[in-house]
Amino acid sequence: MGSLSGNSSGCSPQIQKSGSEEGLVDQRKRKRMESNRESARRSRMRKQKHLDDLMALVAQLKDENSRIMNTMSITTQQCLNVEAENSVLSAQMGELSQRLESLNNILNCLNTTTAAASGCVFECEDFESIPESYMDNSWNPMYLNQPILASPDMFDY
Repeated sequence: MGSLSGNSSGCSPQIQKSGSEEGLVDQRKRKRMESNRESARRSRMRKQKHLDDLMALVAQLKDENSRIMNTMSITTQQCLNVEAENSVLSAQMGELSQRLESLNNILNCLNTTTAAASGCVFECEDFESIPESYMDNSWNPMYLNQPILASPDMFDY
């Protein structure tokens, strides 16, 4: 039979170890195994903590990403609304600019003595054929540019 130390020859007295040496080797072996187990346990705990930290970071980043996407969606919608409003205002400005230019041309023609002398864009083919009664009428647009004079005692409350 073999010895307790694991030597199967059993013939050589120098190779065989005494009981106290064998116990010391077994004790060291057990101590090393225990130390390795503890080290492996600590390593697993570190890995688990690292994994937990990463999972928490993933959750936090997903939440932040969701908030950013929501903010971006709202901002994009506001941008589209502003662009639409800007387009409407731009079209209105063009229309009003044309109306203003037309009204200024009409005023220039009405304020001059003759339409031909002013060289304005607005032309009235029958400007000479306008009756005198129209020119003397106080409701004539030529008279509408004049101020209206009023005093406080004109109104009775």
